Amino acid sequence: MRILVLNHEFPPIGGGGGRAAEDICRVLAKRGHHVEVLTSWLKGLPRQEERDGYRVIRIPSLRRQPYRANLLSMSAYVLAGLWVGFRLIRAFQPDVIHVHFAVPAGALAFMLSRLTNIPYVLTAHLGDVPGGVPEKTNRWFRWILPFTYRIWNHAHRIVAVSEFTRRLAMKAYHVTIQVIPNGVDTKAMMPAQLHLNNPPRVLFVGRFMPQKNPLQVVRTMKELDGIAWQCVMIGDGPLMKDVKLAVAEAALSDRFHFTGWIEKRDVFHWLERCDILFMPSLSEGLPVVGVEALAKGLAIVASHVGGFVDLVDHDKNGYLIPQQSPDQFSSALRALLSDPARLLAFREASLEKAKLFDINRIVDEYEKIFVEVSRTGC
Repeated sequence: MRILVLNHEFPPIGGGGGRAAEDICRVLAKRGHHVEVLTSWLKGLPRQEERDGYRVIRIPSLRRQPYRANLLSMSAYVLAGLWVGFRLIRAFQPDVIHVHFAVPAGALAFMLSRLTNIPYVLTAHLGDVPGGVPEKTNRWFRWILPFTYRIWNHAHRIVAVSEFTRRLAMKAYHVTIQVIPNGVDTKAMMPAQLHLNNPPRVLFVGRFMPQKNPLQVVRTMKELDGIAWQCVMIGDGPLMKDVKLAVAEAALSDRFHFTGWIEKRDVFHWLERCDILFMPSLSEGLPVVGVEALAKGLAIVASHVGGFVDLVDHDKNGYLIPQQSPDQFSSALRALLSDPARLLAFREASLEKAKLFDINRIVDEYEKIFVEVSRTGC
């Protein structure tokens, strides 16, 4: 099959949604499908490149930062993508368009589909759903919501990455949606044997923005007096300065390590060297880093939000903490950091849980959809 993938964020740009798309593209190409990706260009990146058997085409979109897209850059991606995408479809002749995020790439998929009669499959990741990430998107949806109904109603099939995302989207758009979680190559990622670090190492991965709640990491770790630990924080964003200041004020600079925005392979490097993933997020779809943490055998302490419910079996491979009780983060971490046997058991449970999110299972589901849509148009 020939598959055109539309996503305004694709590694090294963006977060989990881009990495999820990348993993799907890699497996589809490995299975012999012809895949081309139309995404945003950022200074320093090639305009085109061959990667793992598929082609990535990057278009100017006024994108300035790898970790953040504003409404202007997303609009520019749609406008630039309309011309480039139409020419690409004429040359590539895809059987189906796979679009990640209803906003903004869904708008581009809708227009290209209407112009060319190529069906599109929409994958929603939460930030593109009204109410999904209110602190980030409520202002956008105040203006663009009336224009999004056609995107959802004209999609030939719709997928959500978590049950939470599905329910929220159905409430807004009243369409049929199935759940296919994000996945990873569990066989390639799983360690041969788990080793606890001494001292134990806690990991945060994400954009330093309100949605990810990185300041809560510092507040929580500060409460763990009398316990040995190290904390690694991966990512970048507008709250980075505030987080580093909070660490300094708490006199914890020798126990925190900041990597900045790093490549996927470097994220894997840190996952291999950590014991616990700590994500006090305010909202999540199905975080790719959570799936990756399972595959690397990390215990997970996270907010009881969104897709984390699908990743964490409470008191088995991690803890889910109610948003209204942030003080429970410290007690959950204390229970793991002070008990090596419990921590090892939780990590082993994560390895077992990871088998449910193997990328080959996920691509099997998408492959079925693409074949059905290309043959029947529905």
